[in-house]
Amino acid sequence: MLKTVGLGIQDFEKVIEQNNFYVDKTKFISEWWRSNDDITLITRPRRFGKTLMLSTVEKFFSVRQGNNEELFKGLNVYNDTEMMEECGKWPVLFISFAVVKAETYQGALQQFNWLFTEWIARNNWLKDKMSDKDLEFYKKVSYDMDEKTAGQCLNTFCRWLSDYYGKKVIILIDEYDTPMQEAYVIGYWDELVGFMRNMFNSTLKTNPYLGKALLTGITRVSRESLFSDLNNLQIVTISSNMYADCFGFTEKEVFESLDSYGYSSEKEKVKAWYDGFKFGNTEDIYNPWSIISFLQEGKYEPYWANTSSNSLVSKLVREGDVEIKKSFEELLKGGSVRSEIDEQLVFGEMDGNKKAVWSLLYASGYLKAIAKEEISGVTEYELKLTNYEVMVSFSILVKRWFENAGHNYSYFVKALLEGNIDDMMDTMSEICEDMMSTFDGSGKAAPENFYHGLVIGLLVELRDRYEIKSNRESGLGRYDVMLRPKDKKDNAVIIEFKSKRRSEKGKTLDELCDMALKQIEDKKYEAELLSAGFDKEKIIKLAFAFEGKEVLIKKAL
Repeated sequence: MLKTVGLGIQDFEKVIEQNNFYVDKTKFISEWWRSNDDITLITRPRRFGKTLMLSTVEKFFSVRQGNNEELFKGLNVYNDTEMMEECGKWPVLFISFAVVKAETYQGALQQFNWLFTEWIARNNWLKDKMSDKDLEFYKKVSYDMDEKTAGQCLNTFCRWLSDYYGKKVIILIDEYDTPMQEAYVIGYWDELVGFMRNMFNSTLKTNPYLGKALLTGITRVSRESLFSDLNNLQIVTISSNMYADCFGFTEKEVFESLDSYGYSSEKEKVKAWYDGFKFGNTEDIYNPWSIISFLQEGKYEPYWANTSSNSLVSKLVREGDVEIKKSFEELLKGGSVRSEIDEQLVFGEMDGNKKAVWSLLYASGYLKAIAKEEISGVTEYELKLTNYEVMVSFSILVKRWFENAGHNYSYFVKALLEGNIDDMMDTMSEICEDMMSTFDGSGKAAPENFYHGLVIGLLVELRDRYEIKSNRESGLGRYDVMLRPKDKKDNAVIIEFKSKRRSEKGKTLDELCDMALKQIEDKKYEAELLSAGFDKEKIIKLAFAFEGKEVLIKKAL
């Protein structure tokens, strides 16, 4: 009898007891235990089974589980006789930071307080062996406790468990980096990092009650930012060979599942849509969320895009410079980019850092390395979108990132293609107000970044009808942007930007627009379109002149 295909079940006990579809990854338990690493940090893209794996580890080791061996009967780890001697023998502290997503530092602290208060509510049996001093701390743990008390909670909980069972504790922390990503995106990173550094130091460094610890997340936060005092930390990123096939499905596992559920004939198409991830030297890794969704639905969809988007990726993409945005055009057309990759993210140095953008997209699973080359001691990677699903997902995400312009955005696109200056001007000021603040909370994002960001939005909106080209040679120079229609019945568009910051400061926006239109004519930017057989009368030439959020648009007569 086929097992039920359940999506998003992150509790191992529930998966087993309800006879849900499960790909056996329990060999990880043996590998991790025998590694002799005190503290292990594993980074993987979202929806690769990190939370389920931590739940699996908890259910295996936890002394309070009760039915440990029953849950693991027939699985890989059950055949490891030596490992089964540890089953159900250890106190385990398992906590997830996934819910710590706040608009302010104080809001983040309140969410930590909630997590820790809920933990002691579920484990109030520990009071039976507490000293009077511990009972005092127990009473301090509340939704409104101070920062110092909150920072000592994990260390203290660990000691309570160790005292109760007379044994060191296994600590499991899921989504360790979620609070930090949110803090960086919103703008309270400096405040939060101090709190988290102290919390991790007391929990993982100055903690004699710690046996082993396992942390999971998407990104590797730099040791200097967070783990500066830890010298016993094993970091396993997507380029590491350790545990390479323990997160995500291998091709063998996927194909066996397709056979079992009647999709044998779909293997090649499933591979084209969902294959492409690589961890260490292990290739052909599939996203579990996508495969399980396909087994449920039996149809090809960008399932990955329908899960929560990465706010940090969004921030870096939207605030990136012009060259980054041009590279997105190439990626969405099936092209590639070349960059160094640094898997250690230094949040304070990420703004405007191209390498950080590509490194984050690589770590997050959007990009895969198809080649690498060492030049003067520096390794440069050639990167492409991971697979077809990711290409579709990425298009959807880019569209979402630029949706803050609301309905005005669609009006603007329509007006641009029609050459309707009045409608463009009516909507552009509102778009500027909405989107410039989105790009940079301080309102200081470079205007040229905004307009090239708008082109990325156009790309997603119009990619089925238009070829979007930028900074290409035509005639006697290089145009800024060209929208070249696939159907010659549609209008083509040439756009030239002028900024007071780059042009003569004494010029008015009206004069800058005239300069831009003259440049389009003098440099004969329309030559590429004319030589391709486009009607001269269907080529719209536009000038955008801007200073901050103030913009003027003019059209060649």
